[in-house]
Amino acid sequence: MTEDALRAAMLEDDPESLEAASRMRAQFGPKLAAAALTQASLRWQAVTKFGEPALVMFFTRAGLEQASRPEVADYHASRFVQAGVRRVIDIGCGIGSDSLAFGRAGLEVLAIDVDPVTALVAQANLGDRVNVVCADANDVADQLAAPDVGAFCDPSRRNDRGRVRRVEEFEPSWSFVTGLLDGERAAGVKLGPALPHSLIPETAEAEWVTHRGDTVEVALWSGRGASPGQRSALVLPDARLTASGAPPLPVRDLGRYLYEPAGSVIRAGAIPELGALLGAGLLDTQVAYLTGDQLQNTSLATAFEVRQQLPAKLKTLRKWVRQAEIGVLEIKKRGVDIDPSLLRKQLKLEGPNSATMVISRRGRGAIVAIVERV
Repeated sequence: MTEDALRAAMLEDDPESLEAASRMRAQFGPKLAAAALTQASLRWQAVTKFGEPALVMFFTRAGLEQASRPEVADYHASRFVQAGVRRVIDIGCGIGSDSLAFGRAGLEVLAIDVDPVTALVAQANLGDRVNVVCADANDVADQLAAPDVGAFCDPSRRNDRGRVRRVEEFEPSWSFVTGLLDGERAAGVKLGPALPHSLIPETAEAEWVTHRGDTVEVALWSGRGASPGQRSALVLPDARLTASGAPPLPVRDLGRYLYEPAGSVIRAGAIPELGALLGAGLLDTQVAYLTGDQLQNTSLATAFEVRQQLPAKLKTLRKWVRQAEIGVLEIKKRGVDIDPSLLRKQLKLEGPNSATMVISRRGRGAIVAIVERV
């Protein structure tokens, strides 16, 4: 891909349009035009994750989807620095997002990826600062024995058919991944946040991470600086909660405030600890909504002030929508079989006002609350 073609593609208002494809093919030929337009499209998509630096980076589609956000990657790097690691081997480096963070933290980095195209993309992003090798993970196993070397692995969770769910389909293999977490070295493994607790090795610490409202990963840590068996939630930049076996929370009536825990808190199984911190109880034993009468500020949960409670009846909700002149309605729901988009149509929204409605399971029925974000 030439710089001229990529520069021209970046100037297109819509790199995925037929008009852009026609102009680029006429100037650069079909193959070069397609490559440049694809790269331009990926760069614009990547701005959401990487900010303006994305406009000069290189991507593959799968690599962009799986790449760590810069703030999350910087946190990964901080764990290795705290563990006293000098050099990190980044196994399955993808487009190089984590390797970039390791370099920013002053660590020496060896980045490897089994896919030759991805390795070339990573090298383009990392430049001369990091050596990128196209290799199988087993090819660097002997380099992990040094005491000041750490291992980081982000196994590929996508194939030609799309995203894979079973750990048996990961690359490198699940046995290789868990082998990194044997406690003999400082090691971190990045995985999807839905990973079952039963698959977490006893030698590993598990840390679910929420960033800008999204629960993006569970990171497994082993070796120096890790706490084997610990399950915790981290809401970046610095809010943390560890599941400690707190007693179950009481179920109580809806209070003045409603709390929606961060996804990382839910995944880590730390709802009882969060409830104790907030002085709140549960609306239902099977639903991750907390409620209390005192406002507690925390980034571990989103707080809502309850303005009104309504019966869970369509006729009543329609009447409220009409009287309140609601034209825009955010519907949040848990534990109930409701399609928010269908409900909006049934409520016949019309008017200048907006509102947030929470619908939650409550015993054998449902509860509806009109709330306002605090």
